[in-house]
Amino acid sequence: MQGKKQYQEKLFTNFQLSDRVPSDNIYRKLKEVLDLQFLYTATAKYYGKDGQKSIDPIVFFKLLLVGYLENQPSDRRIVHMASMRLDILYFIGYNIDEELPWHSTLSRTRQLYDEDVFNLLFKQVLKQCIDKGMLTGKRQAIDSVYVKANAAMDSVKDILDDAEVFTSQLKEDEPKDDANKPEGTKPQKRSNTNRASTTDPDSRMSVKPGKITKLNYLSQLSVDTSSYIITSIGAFHADKKDCQYLDAVLEKIDNNLKEHGLVVEEVIADANYSSSSALESLISRGITGYIPNTGTYKPEREGFTYERENDRYLCPQGNALKFAGYREHHGTQKNYMSKRSDCKNCPIRTKCLGKSDYKNLVDSVKKPLFDEMHKRMNEAYGKQMMIIRKSTVEPIIGNLIEYLGMRKVNTIGIKLANKCMIMAGIAYNLKKLIKYGGKCFWDALLSLLSPRFVFSL
Repeated sequence: MQGKKQYQEKLFTNFQLSDRVPSDNIYRKLKEVLDLQFLYTATAKYYGKDGQKSIDPIVFFKLLLVGYLENQPSDRRIVHMASMRLDILYFIGYNIDEELPWHSTLSRTRQLYDEDVFNLLFKQVLKQCIDKGMLTGKRQAIDSVYVKANAAMDSVKDILDDAEVFTSQLKEDEPKDDANKPEGTKPQKRSNTNRASTTDPDSRMSVKPGKITKLNYLSQLSVDTSSYIITSIGAFHADKKDCQYLDAVLEKIDNNLKEHGLVVEEVIADANYSSSSALESLISRGITGYIPNTGTYKPEREGFTYERENDRYLCPQGNALKFAGYREHHGTQKNYMSKRSDCKNCPIRTKCLGKSDYKNLVDSVKKPLFDEMHKRMNEAYGKQMMIIRKSTVEPIIGNLIEYLGMRKVNTIGIKLANKCMIMAGIAYNLKKLIKYGGKCFWDALLSLLSPRFVFSL
């Protein structure tokens, strides 16, 4: 006989959320693992003793975590989704008949709390990972990724043009138009030095090869290779190179790990982090770096011999290129030049000089540091480090972008962008915490290798 379900809403019912959330549900596991009672003390200074009660700090941070775990950065959608999900209601401690906070409350509270509170939560989750034996702290892989800012390219205005308009208005003159500009005047190249977004001035124009220019922030993160745990993450301006931020990243890592007695011994990064100042920073901290040199580095000059005692190069014809002074270009460089008279009747002049009248060679003042790195990266262990980097930090970045809401920040300003990235890192670490089941493959493999064991790749 065919069945037919009749539905009539009950006025009273015996119902418990805990009975409806499965034991293997991620939010049930997080509720059992995550202890956020410390947030009451950490956020007490932001509230007075009188007035209307605020959102519970624990509820606030749990709702933010839900947004990243569900890849929903919109505050409005977070609250709407929470109202429809029994497991989320159970996680944040709300019954099905309780009214949830307004979505605007999340935005205001995010602005209210300083970055220190978000960093404290990150450290607390990291501590739980350390206490569980997931981290060694010995080796860190570092990389970066552009994160789209909450502003469109249409909001970018020319700062200099705006200043001219403002000045002309003060003088009660009409703004200059293109017709009044002198002939032959070239338009200024679009750059972050003369243009800024009126929506989010902290964002910067940047572009990946083959992509269109966008307003971005630069997320710098480090990953412990023993268990793929994020040890530091934060927002930086996107108009600078990775090598300029390496020291700041190392400082973040040190602050997060030193209180637990973990010491960083090795750092792995790509060639974007290679510079004389970056290598000196690693040496000053007692850290061994595995960073490929940039393409401009040349271990040897083909046909030219360097005489260290005389600080000069000898060309294939035996003529000397003497030290001619220093110049500043991506760091201090030493300039070596030949005499025009030596090159004038040289039999290989055309091949060696091209259209120039003399030969010019440039070396970094810190070339010995790059030479040492070049030697290290060509050893079997150094090549293995590059494989480990690709298998750790790069997949984690992809995970954060595709599944943990870090493709775009939904806030304005670098401070709020930093909070968003920290929360994404916390969400990722929590997922690793509840799923952790053993030692990292690469560290297990390397622990079996003898220091003298050499293998070909």
